[in-house]
Amino acid sequence: MQRRLLTAAIVCTAALAGVGAQAQAAYPSQPITIVVPFAPGGTTDVMGRALATSLSKQLKQSVIVENKPGAGGTQGVVDMMRAKPDGYRLTLSPVGIFRQPYVQKTQYDPIRDLSYIASFSAYDFLLVVPADSPYKTVKDVVEDAKASKGGVDYGTPGKFTGNQVTMALLGKAAGVSFTHVPYKGDSEATTALLGGHVKTIVVTNGILSFLESGKVRALAIAAEKRTPAFADVPTFKEAGYDVVVPSPLGLAGPKGLPQAIVEKLDAAVKASLDDPDMQRVIKTYGIRTDYRDHQAYAEFARKNFAAEKTIVQSLGLND
Repeated sequence: MQRRLLTAAIVCTAALAGVGAQAQAAYPSQPITIVVPFAPGGTTDVMGRALATSLSKQLKQSVIVENKPGAGGTQGVVDMMRAKPDGYRLTLSPVGIFRQPYVQKTQYDPIRDLSYIASFSAYDFLLVVPADSPYKTVKDVVEDAKASKGGVDYGTPGKFTGNQVTMALLGKAAGVSFTHVPYKGDSEATTALLGGHVKTIVVTNGILSFLESGKVRALAIAAEKRTPAFADVPTFKEAGYDVVVPSPLGLAGPKGLPQAIVEKLDAAVKASLDDPDMQRVIKTYGIRTDYRDHQAYAEFARKNFAAEKTIVQSLGLND
């Protein structure tokens, strides 16, 4: 009797495993949702929608974008904690998710609670002013901040984002302080700048069309070297301030995402970078491609999470 029960259990387990394997092989068999943890209209949203469109071609299935702004771009990670690890609900994973646990109490651990699929792009942070601003250089902004003792404000898409880190680094390098005004996204911050509500903003590549139309002026870019899309914009280093903020953007899912699904999504992300429509968006917004496969991206996540602790402590972001 015991032997028959044991045999039945083995057969049942094998059958369930077979069903699971078939489900993974058939993936995706229904629409996929990608959470974009910022408001519509910003660079992350634009890239998320371009990726979703391309992935729908690669995977032969609808891919839907759902915006969940707030908390410095970490709402996607929180969402993943409630999502089933079946590959039908994913999130974009900006670098801010590695910083947030060090600046305030969070529900999540970015290493424990996510399955990293691939990174696909990198955007840049630019210090921008209106076209008619008296600020012509970064030094002008710094000198005014010194004279007005924090009277120079700057808008960003949220607290503890790479945008805020950019100005925190500038403040530390120049020995001055600025007044931070957080918004829900790049688009909202840009609207505030054009409306005269803030003197400066730190935004990403979505500002390119405003630069080309002459509505704003970029004073510096927080990159190691000038980028092709912003060839006329000096780096902060060129301006005399050691401010470099790398910002790769990737795709992740809930913890426990089956390896077969991770690999299939990884391959689809890589293929999307050759999609002409995706390339058109990348060129339009001056975004750089930055592909890491699931293994390299998971390793980047581990290293960056550890490094962010030092950054936060040295800049006093959690004071």
